[in-house]
Parts: sequence; C-alpha cells; structure tokens
Amino acid sequence: MSYAIVYSSRTGNTKLLAEKMHAELSEEYCIYYGTPDDKALNADMLFVGFWTDKGTCDVETKQFLEKLHNKKVFLFGTAGFGGSQQYFDSILERVKEILPEDNHVVGTFMCQGKMPMSVRRYYESKLLEEKEHDKVEKMIENFDMALGHPDKTDMSALVNSTKHINIAC
Repeated sequence: MSYAIVYSSRTGNTKLLAEKMHAELSEEYCIYYGTPDDKALNADMLFVGFWTDKGTCDVETKQFLEKLHNKKVFLFGTAGFGGSQQYFDSILERVKEILPEDNHVVGTFMCQGKMPMSVRRYYESKLLEEKEHDKVEKMIENFDMALGHPDKTDMSALVNSTKHINIAC
C-alpha cells in the first residue's frame, strides 16, 4: 500500500512530527513527503499533519483534506495550547468533519507545540490590562510550558500511535 506524508507547519512543530514519522515508516512505500500537493493524492494512505488555527486545522490543510476521496487517513497536529487531551480531541473532531465521508480515519495524534516569542510579548503587553490579568498570566504559563514541545515524549507517543498501521499490505 502506498502512502504519503503531507504536512503544513507554520512554526516547525508539525514538520518535526512529519520528519519523525517519515524516519519511522518504510521508505519503500512512500510516494510523497512534503507540504500539501496533489501528487500525494495518488497514495492509498495519507498521513496528514496540520497546525492549529482558531480551533481547527490551518487553511492549507483544510483545502487539501477536502480533495481526499476513498483514502485511509491518519491525522496529526500540534497546538500551542495544550495540557488537555479533551482539547486536542475537540480539534481533531473538527478536522475530521472537513474530510469527505468516503474516507476512513485510521488514527490521530496531537501534541502541544511551541509558539513564536512574538506571542509571549503580546501576552506580556496584555498584563497591563487589569481586567484580564489572571487569564493572561495563565496564557503566559501555557506559553512557557509549550517551549519544549514537541519533545521526546511527544515523538514516542506519535510513533506508538501509528504502530497499528500496516503500510506493507
């Protein structure tokens, strides 16, 4: 069974996941690896990675997912806000809704990803507004927690989440 790894990565987090997946899977069956491209549509199985934008996948990934038909799909992504599998699951559910119904999602994975320093500076500027002070402090705390992600634990969890997929059949 042929496969493709397609990813969109604004800050490099999802690209790190895609690289790990590419290193772990058999190169023999890979027909495409890279950013969304129609070349990947010829694969039987697609590993599709995205970065989270407003609670769902980015626009480039959305447009790619809408083109998929009769494919096995493994979705993976990163989100700056993390710490809750429930939050990740809600994002994944919204992304699944984008896929046409004739596709079959064979697995999913999400983890936290670091954000650009400009985001932290923005949060720090918001600290001057007293009404949002507690909320903004929590956002800065989350930002700091995200700095090390994706980490080795995330990478290991990603690999484990794909172990049940046999691309050699």
